[in-house]
Amino acid sequence: MKNLISCLLLTSLVIFGACSSENAVITNPETFKSPEMEAFAKAFKNLNRPENKPTAEEKRSGSAELSDRRKETLIPASLELIKSTGVTDQEIEQKTKGDMSAIIVWAIQINNHKNNEIKNRLHTEN
Repeated sequence: MKNLISCLLLTSLVIFGACSSENAVITNPETFKSPEMEAFAKAFKNLNRPENKPTAEEKRSGSAELSDRRKETLIPASLELIKSTGVTDQEIEQKTKGDMSAIIVWAIQINNHKNNEIKNRLHTEN
């Protein structure tokens, strides 16, 4: 009888633990991010890869702005993030005139807005 009670207690603890850990996974902000948001974050992380770090010449320029070479690594993910909101290529061209900085800034604004929405959603769920 004592073994049966111990077994039931252990089983209920395992079930309770599984349920509470499942809830933690659901409320993780990363689970709400779109593939475009994840790709955008990954593109920024890729700037730290050796082949994407600023060259000696880029460092000497003294500019705080990214070089065109480094901006080009962010453009594909930036465009996909912008397009994920329903914006067309034509609208992107009209708004940015092909300026890489403007495209990246627009994508950053969208990413920040979406992250704030996720944060607010999680806040209201908890």
